[in-house]
Amino acid sequence: MFTHFYHQKLRKSVAVFGTLFNNIYVLRQNSSNQVISQVKVPLSYGPKRKFLERIRQNTDLDNDTKVAIKLPRMSFEITSIQYDASRQLQKVNNYTQRGTSANTRNKFNTFVPYNIGFQLSIYAKNQDDSLQIVEQILPYFNPQYTLTMKPFADHPSIKEDVPIALVGVDFSDDYEGALEQRRTIIYTLSFDMRINFYGPISETGVITRAIADVFDTGNTDKQFTRVTTTPNPANILADSDFGFNYVIDETFPYQPYVFFGFVEEDYFET
Repeated sequence: MFTHFYHQKLRKSVAVFGTLFNNIYVLRQNSSNQVISQVKVPLSYGPKRKFLERIRQNTDLDNDTKVAIKLPRMSFEITSIQYDASRQLQKVNNYTQRGTSANTRNKFNTFVPYNIGFQLSIYAKNQDDSLQIVEQILPYFNPQYTLTMKPFADHPSIKEDVPIALVGVDFSDDYEGALEQRRTIIYTLSFDMRINFYGPISETGVITRAIADVFDTGNTDKQFTRVTTTPNPANILADSDFGFNYVIDETFPYQPYVFFGFVEEDYFET
């Protein structure tokens, strides 16, 4: 039942999501509103608790000389993967594309829809840095942002739209204890990405001949004629615009006059 295939859909989704937030900057200004420094906010994949542990390694600024993680910073991770029944199409809704030769077609089965939950965490040591980051993100999600992805590496002409929705924003500030302790402001943004998973791509042949047998509606044992349809010319490419050849074979017993599948009424029994 199972055959090996790997479209790297989850890996691509993680990479695409991270790319959205890898070009965010924080500006530092003096009292005259002049920019004195510009800091690019680092972004990496990892669980939130891991970065919190790194930040809190230097809790005592007087006695602890360990180097803590530099702020501001952002991290993201996958929090959930759920099946989305509302976007499921019929299983017979497949489509094909030209295969490796003129006589073959690549068959793509109907996708299976899933929603992937992402969590983007923003860490800062002051409110201005965190607010600059948040304000550069929120206007693009109202509440949805759509990007284009190529689901198959071997078929770059196939593209699909992937909507990403912002579903929640949480805020926390762990500024507690003595003044010597380090403050960490955390904004947590929750996103929902709607992606489609595809099964293996199968290669099928091209139908080059269609046969239709015409029978008497009152007696199915009486065959009137056989119509054979083939492309014109016979060696036409699969994706070309072509005509058809019709061959009508009337070498069967009981042969009334047939015209486009309709039989003259004189041959029907009354």
